[in-house]
Amino acid sequence: MRGYRGIKYTLFICCYIFWVVSAILTAVGIYGKIAKEKDVVDTLTLDPALLLIVVGSAMFLITFLGCFGALRNTTCLLKMFLGILVAVLLLQIAAGVVGYLFTDMVMERTERLMMKAIIRYREDWDLENAIDFIQKKFRCCGVESYKDWSRNVYFECLDTNPSLEACGVPFSCCVGLQNQTVLNTMCGYGVQQLEESSAGQDVFTIGCLQGIALWAKANLLLVAGLTAGLLLLEVCMIGLAAGQISWIKKVQQLKNEDAPRRKSERKDSYWYPAFADFNDECNSE
Repeated sequence: MRGYRGIKYTLFICCYIFWVVSAILTAVGIYGKIAKEKDVVDTLTLDPALLLIVVGSAMFLITFLGCFGALRNTTCLLKMFLGILVAVLLLQIAAGVVGYLFTDMVMERTERLMMKAIIRYREDWDLENAIDFIQKKFRCCGVESYKDWSRNVYFECLDTNPSLEACGVPFSCCVGLQNQTVLNTMCGYGVQQLEESSAGQDVFTIGCLQGIALWAKANLLLVAGLTAGLLLLEVCMIGLAAGQISWIKKVQQLKNEDAPRRKSERKDSYWYPAFADFNDECNSE
């Protein structure tokens, strides 16, 4: 029974932690969605708030099944939890295999998605902050080059563009100076009119698609470790859920086998109450 309790409460604690995290993600996503204007981006792939709500809600439901099923020994909920985890694990493995076999197609679709994000840069604060974070983190600008920002209506490099940011790039593309205390948000103005060698003195000229790929290659052990850790965690939770289901079935089987004997003992004690205590004393001696 100690092994059973260990499996039960380990699974419960793991599911409870992820359940709380998923609730926080959902709450943050709902708050971000409410705080936005009504005419902002409402696409799952381009709206971070909506993405948080969807992912958080899915995690909340899945971990609730595992948490409640482990605590109440409900095999139905545990089987649902186990099935969903197995399906998610298989989908992740399949996505990795497809990404490896069809790298060009994946890169092309990723490039298309990132270009859509650049086009809608000023339409959503969360999307704008996400793009700025990526460009600062990976020291990149645009998708393939800094001139991709001409696809955005505010940064479009045309003489007819009335925007003050025409032919420029966001400040997150700018090369940070040492000991810089005041952020210069106008550092990218007019950069698209410069050649790459000249523009490289002020902004990052490499595209974020290439920048992310270079960062992943430079930190291959970190990426591989995080991926392996996530898959290992899922496998452990699958094993814990399967182990608890097996224990519950064994206990139920033992109860069913022991039920006729207990029933006969109850009948004997009912018909021969005077000898029940005597039999117990003899058995104890």
